[in-house]
Amino acid sequence: MKRVEAKSVGEIINEVLRQERLSTRLDEHRAMALWPDVVGPGINKYTVSRTVKNGVMTVVISSAPLRQQLMMSRTALIKQLNDFLGGEVITDIVFK
Repeated sequence: MKRVEAKSVGEIINEVLRQERLSTRLDEHRAMALWPDVVGPGINKYTVSRTVKNGVMTVVISSAPLRQQLMMSRTALIKQLNDFLGGEVITDIVFK
């Protein structure tokens, strides 16, 4: 019987997530949880809801002027979220 190098529990979990294609969905949930950290409490209090599906984050904002401002800074927000996540998880943000 051949000896195999031991793996940590974290490595095994990450391998299973990758094999089952669950890591993408997990990263999408992490992106939703990171939204308040990226935009701060002032903007987050106007956030009604947020969802992520297939890399597209949809954020419902209760203030129309703030929504317009966020649309203009969409690229920077995508970059900040992906920097926090350590990869390209979010490809676009839609504000409603």
